[in-house]
Amino acid sequence: MGWVTGIVVYVLTWWVVLFMTLPLWVRPTDPEDTGYGTGAPKQPHLWRKALLTSAIAAVVWIGIYVLVREPWISFRGG
Repeated sequence: MGWVTGIVVYVLTWWVVLFMTLPLWVRPTDPEDTGYGTGAPKQPHLWRKALLTSAIAAVVWIGIYVLVREPWISFRGG
């Protein structure tokens, strides 16, 4: 895996993990609050979710890198 491929795989992994972490720590706003949508969270905690997403994506990326580099599962024949 080259460095460009590694970056692309990390970015794709990061986005998939982000969509998995978005529902964490979500509490809806009070119905009395004006100016907010009914499905809007009270505090989205986006920085916390971004850091958690980065850490999980790094672990998943390392797993993908090991799988690609090691000959355990090879599609190249031989």
